[in-house]
Amino acid sequence: MPGRRFHTVDVFARERYAGNQLAVFHDAADLDVDEMLALTRETNYSEATFVEGDDPDDGRYPVRIFDPAEELPFAGHPTLGTAAVIREFVRDDRPDGLVLDLAVGDVRVWVEHGDDGVERYWMQQVPPEFDVGLDRDAAAAVLGLDADDVRDAPIDVVSTGLPTLVVPLRDLDAVERAATQPGAYEREVVDGLGGANVLAVAPETVDGDADLHARVFADWAGVPEDPATGSAAGCLAAYLARYDADAREMGLDVPEGGRERADGRDAVECVVEQGLEMGRPSRLHLRASVRDGDPGEDSTVDVRVGGRVVPVAEGTLL
Repeated sequence: MPGRRFHTVDVFARERYAGNQLAVFHDAADLDVDEMLALTRETNYSEATFVEGDDPDDGRYPVRIFDPAEELPFAGHPTLGTAAVIREFVRDDRPDGLVLDLAVGDVRVWVEHGDDGVERYWMQQVPPEFDVGLDRDAAAAVLGLDADDVRDAPIDVVSTGLPTLVVPLRDLDAVERAATQPGAYEREVVDGLGGANVLAVAPETVDGDADLHARVFADWAGVPEDPATGSAAGCLAAYLARYDADAREMGLDVPEGGRERADGRDAVECVVEQGLEMGRPSRLHLRASVRDGDPGEDSTVDVRVGGRVVPVAEGTLL
């Protein structure tokens, strides 16, 4: 491993030392799983990625993602952060589109140049899958809250490669008070659901430029709380597009049926703030809409998540 190059970036950040940290290791095809896992734990970040070669395979970059516990089929901020490192530090032509070959399949990443002069990286996540989650009492117990803190809305497990339990809460105070309770979490989330991120979300925000306030707990993966979670944000976007009435109740302008707007914009288009409780303020941009079928089991929800990526450091292993 000596001499191997790596970069660190902050993803979903508006400035350095915010958002979610990521380490990206280059030319990693010769590393085995134990070595990748050891390097991930050494960074002490929620995830690290390993680009198996700096030359794309049929235009696709094979990438492996690890958290401190295991290899992951998909994760949001590692996908955007890795694409940014490839674009900024590997490719000379700085293309506005890349494809990462992940365990979950090919994930397309592209850059949008905003009117504010900011470049934001976007990814199209694989179509979400929905499953039965928890009732209000069980969800409240997991988060150490009262049942009245949980909105009377579906509490589903949604997955775009990594399962997330979406728990809609009544207000900002409830989200700030939320904390996973070991006994209830082990019983309901680990044993009952087989493991999942837990996303608590409310329509009240700290900053006026955001629409929703969220926190994500991933104890099952060795990450008690995550400052910015692109996979969970994609699951939230899919949830809002599917349950449009609940999304409108949360203050979002969502057309009935979660369908694409008449003006061509996505049905769900909002900004989520996360990480404030951890001192790592983050901004995640969400888009989603129902593309075919009726909202429900036979529909396809198109999910896209974006945000800024800020380079922090580069180096080589000794």
